[in-house]
Amino acid sequence: QVQLVESGGGLVQAGGSLRLSCAASGIIFSINGMGWYRQVPGKQRELVAQMPNGGSTNYADSVKGRFTISRDNAKNTVYLQMNSLKPEDTAVYYCNADVTQLTSMGRKYLEVWGQGTLVTVSS
Repeated sequence: QVQLVESGGGLVQAGGSLRLSCAASGIIFSINGMGWYRQVPGKQRELVAQMPNGGSTNYADSVKGRFTISRDNAKNTVYLQMNSLKPEDTAVYYCNADVTQLTSMGRKYLEVWGQGTLVTVSS
């Protein structure tokens, strides 16, 4: 099994900063893409930022210039630095990873989600 454990959410005032972390653990051969999504009640989950292994990053237009995604491959961890936060950034933030496992049957590909961490930005 593979688990993603997120941390770093909380309550912050508008204009403030938060840093989210997401650590992957379990039976992992490699991790390709890692990313962050967010969801507000009643709306679809949306991409915030994603970072392939060795590829270029991709950000939602609404967070460009304010959020930065980074990875520590040695720790199987992805981060999301969020600056200049706005009330509209309030959401549950989910970590996502594309994981490869080696099994007796060959390679197994998994898409794994974290449990989510709540970010609340007050005005």
